[in-house]
Amino acid sequence: MKIVEIRDRTFPISSPIRNAYIDFSQMTLSLVAVVTDVIRDGRPVVGYGFNSNGRYGQGAMMRDRFIPRVMAADPATLLDETGENLDPSKVWATMMTNEKPGGHGERSVAVGTIDMAVWDAVAKIADLPLFRLLAKRHGREADPRVFVYAAGGYYYPGKGLEALRDEMRRYIDLGFSVMKLKIGGADLAEDRERIESVLDMLGPGQRLAIDANGRFDQAEALAYAEAMSDYDLFWYEEAGDPLDFELQAQLAEAYSGPIATGENLFSTVDARNLIRYGGMRRDRDWLQFDCALSYGLVEYQRTLEMLSTYDWSPTRCIPHGGHQMSLNIAAGLGLGGNESYPDLFQPFGGFPDGVMVEDSYITMPELPGIGFEGKSDLASVMASLSSD
Repeated sequence: MKIVEIRDRTFPISSPIRNAYIDFSQMTLSLVAVVTDVIRDGRPVVGYGFNSNGRYGQGAMMRDRFIPRVMAADPATLLDETGENLDPSKVWATMMTNEKPGGHGERSVAVGTIDMAVWDAVAKIADLPLFRLLAKRHGREADPRVFVYAAGGYYYPGKGLEALRDEMRRYIDLGFSVMKLKIGGADLAEDRERIESVLDMLGPGQRLAIDANGRFDQAEALAYAEAMSDYDLFWYEEAGDPLDFELQAQLAEAYSGPIATGENLFSTVDARNLIRYGGMRRDRDWLQFDCALSYGLVEYQRTLEMLSTYDWSPTRCIPHGGHQMSLNIAAGLGLGGNESYPDLFQPFGGFPDGVMVEDSYITMPELPGIGFEGKSDLASVMASLSSD
């Protein structure tokens, strides 16, 4: 078997929302189709992938470097030991030929997007949901029940407290018991008002997480930490620059509640530095590494192996991104859950049709591959790329 073609297209996922750092008015992502010569039901098997929101489309980089390397390789060098399926690690190594270490930046997003499509194809060829394929390969039982939380609470023009509460009520009505609110795009007094307005409407067992998107310097991060200690929050996320491990360590000393970070660390080495120097506490804190932004599942498995050497459980990992790839990793490799965007970044966010949220848990459907075809609006967009 072989890869016949790799296609990509840039799609807009623009929105008038903003967090503490960026607005999404010009946001895009890349969609990739890996077309194979394996025929099922009269059609070639195609794997799909896309990058998470917040990092823009990576088409030029993929077309200039990574796709040509894969297509120029001897097809036999990309196969597993059976010769009947792709080996994602070999495809990954081919993409990274002549790439220097370090300086991960946008390169990790381009590779992670293609890697997602490769894994989708591999699981489809194996005729298994990706989460069951991963569990089988790692000698573990898959758990199709996955914790999810609703990411929202963005700043929006004219959005007052009542509109914010309406948004959170909608998430509760959808079945979520944990929601996330953006902070840092206003002053502390206004953010406290926003937080309290949501906390006041939550019922028993319902929790709120907050996310500063890396906005704060040390003084601001600690000022918010002091103020946030008044609340029982699910977590306080990404207070400062993701590579400022000293700030992170100081925050962990000052704030006794759970901290979350890692979505903007794009390699196993960077993740290891966070564990070594960021003061993260394995009994309460959360790691948000996102495979779609950090070289894909091939690299993410290395990150999980690294975490195990520091006695971190994979259950402390709840990836950023809100995509079905991380849902499959969570179910197959025992992560703590996954982010979800019930309303935003459509059709790329959300779950397959018919999947319901109950007390912030979903049950994975038994769909081959990542399961994209189970979400009709997304499947239509993907089919338009592979059928051109």
